[in-house]
Amino acid sequence: MAIDRIIEHNKRTGWGSLSHNGLRMESFPMRLFRKGNKKFWNPEDIDFSKDKADFEAMNDDEKHMTLVLASQFLAGEESVTQDMQPFAHAMAAEGRLADEAYLTQFIFEEAKHMQAFRLWFDAVGQTADLHNYVEYSPAYDTIFKQELPKSLFALLEEPTPANQIRASVTYNHVVEGTLALTGYYLWAKVCASRNILPGMQQLVKLIGDDERRHMAWGTFTCRRHVAADDKNWEVVDERMQELLPTALQFIVALFDQFEQNGRPVPFGISIDDVSEYALDKVNRRLESVESARGRDVYEIDEDYSPMDMEDRFGDEDEQKIKLSLAGASA
Repeated sequence: MAIDRIIEHNKRTGWGSLSHNGLRMESFPMRLFRKGNKKFWNPEDIDFSKDKADFEAMNDDEKHMTLVLASQFLAGEESVTQDMQPFAHAMAAEGRLADEAYLTQFIFEEAKHMQAFRLWFDAVGQTADLHNYVEYSPAYDTIFKQELPKSLFALLEEPTPANQIRASVTYNHVVEGTLALTGYYLWAKVCASRNILPGMQQLVKLIGDDERRHMAWGTFTCRRHVAADDKNWEVVDERMQELLPTALQFIVALFDQFEQNGRPVPFGISIDDVSEYALDKVNRRLESVESARGRDVYEIDEDYSPMDMEDRFGDEDEQKIKLSLAGASA
């Protein structure tokens, strides 16, 4: 089976959608695109009215933790909305029309997440400047102001497989897989602690569902490059080893705000639980990438296992949160 590649970047010589087999609806990126189309949601449909009352009833430390989490997500969603665009350029340069189509949806969803978190802030009455809730953390600056844009914008000049892997590991496996999805797990634990913030509960579930598709695409992208050239596995491993310590520092800094001052972490959240969650998901995703070594690259292009894995992660998280909510209401 051949993948049609009749369009050279910036030199239109034909149309991929008109070529033999068209868009190949069963390719992995097109299946993600189709799945995303079925799961459209509008941030303005979420009711945050009770969240305002729940937020106002929190003590000072709880409010601070909540604002730090929400601010980090809002700024992060803005960052990836801007910084992900060069990956679409890389897919065009490689002639991968289905991936390019999926990334248009991907970037749109990131912009929608940005809007949703801003609506939450407005609804709970937090309209003042929020920079202090992210600037306390050097690790946050390192990842979002340095490593993320540097690795993504490198694709504008050299959209090579190695640069695509570095960009995917940085964004998909560290920003999304280690920080964002772990953050959504943390949000769910916060909400479940007293069954509060129903609007945020709904938002976290919707965004987490989108992010799992994004994460699956990142795993797939690394897998197809590893299948094409076994040396690319070293690029995956090397980039993860470069960034993982900073990602873990990011998590530690969130808890240090309270523990260094002898105050309990709000909502009964445990750093051990959160760190264990993050590392477990990182390791399982990397195992999926490594399993592509020696595989046929065309077979990888229709292998749906990265999305199946993310769906399992979602089911596991949902069961944990249900148990937490049951405990909170008991």
